[in-house]
Amino acid sequence: MPTSPHAPSRPLRVANCSGFYGDRLSAAREMVEGGPIDVLTGDWLAELTMLILAGNRLKGRPGYAPTFLRQLEDVLGQCLERGIKIVTNAGGLDPAGCAEAVHELAARLGLSPRVAHVTGDDLTGRDLDLVNADTGEKLRAAPLTANAYLGGRPIAAALSAGADVVVTGRVTDAALVTGPGIWRYGWQPDDLDPLAGSVVAGHIIECGCQATGGNYAFFGEVPDLAHCGFPIAELHADGSSVITKHPGTGGLVSIGTVTAQLLYEIASPRYQGPDVVARFDTIGLSDDGPDRVRVTGARGEPPPASLKVAVNYLAGYRNTMTLVLTGLDVEAKARVAEEAIWARIAKDSFDQVDVTLTDSGLLRITVMDGDQHRAGRAFSSAVVETGLASYPGFYGLTPPGPASPYGVYWPVLAPASQVRAEVFLDGEPVPLAAAPAARAGEEARPEEAPRGDAAPPPGGRLVRLPLGRIAGARSGDKGGNANLGVWTGTAEQYGWLAGHLTTERLKALLPALAPHRVDRYELPNLNALNFVVHGLLGRGVAASPRMDPQAKALGEELRAREVDLPESLLPRPPGEARPGAAGLAAGESL
Repeated sequence: MPTSPHAPSRPLRVANCSGFYGDRLSAAREMVEGGPIDVLTGDWLAELTMLILAGNRLKGRPGYAPTFLRQLEDVLGQCLERGIKIVTNAGGLDPAGCAEAVHELAARLGLSPRVAHVTGDDLTGRDLDLVNADTGEKLRAAPLTANAYLGGRPIAAALSAGADVVVTGRVTDAALVTGPGIWRYGWQPDDLDPLAGSVVAGHIIECGCQATGGNYAFFGEVPDLAHCGFPIAELHADGSSVITKHPGTGGLVSIGTVTAQLLYEIASPRYQGPDVVARFDTIGLSDDGPDRVRVTGARGEPPPASLKVAVNYLAGYRNTMTLVLTGLDVEAKARVAEEAIWARIAKDSFDQVDVTLTDSGLLRITVMDGDQHRAGRAFSSAVVETGLASYPGFYGLTPPGPASPYGVYWPVLAPASQVRAEVFLDGEPVPLAAAPAARAGEEARPEEAPRGDAAPPPGGRLVRLPLGRIAGARSGDKGGNANLGVWTGTAEQYGWLAGHLTTERLKALLPALAPHRVDRYELPNLNALNFVVHGLLGRGVAASPRMDPQAKALGEELRAREVDLPESLLPRPPGEARPGAAGLAAGESL
């Protein structure tokens, strides 16, 4: 049996068993039975999930993630027996209700865990400044939900009070690791570097298998991806960590897979949170053995004076019809199809219309409107009516149907001093130390110049090849913005990448980005660049008409674009060290 997690002789082993609402149900059992761990965590909440849970609640369903209870049923007895703490944000919009459901499940199993829940994130109905933190626009609609991102200290308080299971609402994803770290090591608010290190570890493991080879650019290097193991962070007192997975599981933990996840859904290298600002441009990665990567050097700065608040509101109804265009003259056929549809229902009668013709010949027409009937049967029936009076080869992929309600994610800021977390253990309040005074103006600090010493671009012969032959990429969504992280495996490759991949060249390679503001950040410590594309996703995933509303494929689109690569940077023949994929070439270090 593992020793107590309070033992100072070894790191705190924090395992993840969920990266999103809908992840692999067997993961909790796999992590508990697969080897020693101290804390089992799971992330169920994305920006879209809060809107889904709000819809469920309107329909009389739970405002929390019920799949958590299904996973918990498999492992609660073993966790209590072995002293494994369980920390989850599956409480969603109703952490108290989720905690009560845990008690009911435990009673049915003949178990008696101590269950804590954290509240205080729900600011719905409060007098908030509803200015969009990304665009500066003022929200005129009434919020459906408004939840502040809390940090790890309430979780630490719950664990210190003796909780076996801690259920939260909206906390930062990394708080699921930072909270146990504060509990174990007693970090104070001014222990900024250890706190930053825990945020980095939490960011790496929060998305489950994305840290162990899932969705990895160089997926051909990942063994047994079909049985990919979930990640574990071995967290040390100084905030450093080792990222690993249970032995005998599929997947891969390498400098490459960890780098990919570090770049996922970030903006500036100054990664802001309620506990600390973690400097991602100070992180060092090194090989620590098979499927083990050591993460060191993260520096921390005081947290900002404001907390991010995720606001969602109902914006109307949407409907999409997709037609297939084949053979010759595809663009002309698309024009004929549109003319026929808009002759039957006026295009300008809708609040918003998006028409996309893909390279594969799919004509995707999305309408949004406040009138459910107009966006629903009126629109889809108009498309169907053109079936015998349109382009040759007409057929569709979607039958006529009703419109669906959609919501909009609207990020705002609230003074941290006005958000008060509360902790309850078995229904009784737990004393919580007052939050440290935030440092006003920290979020406005200008970016520091990159401190790296990237190698100069190499000379020699150029060859025209896809960028992905030497660079990996991972992309994702942050509200209406998309992030696109690109990395290489060597300083030489990074030197070329940093000099070549400007924002202007990025837009030339991906013309769909041309209308948008793009910010570029350099992380030479990771041999990486990060781009933030403002407004690419419109009003966020739930309201975006894009086929890829979360920009998950943006990185792979970039990697497929051809560029003139220095031949000296290309992968070497079989038998030689490959310089640009899963990590560093032999003998290199960061």
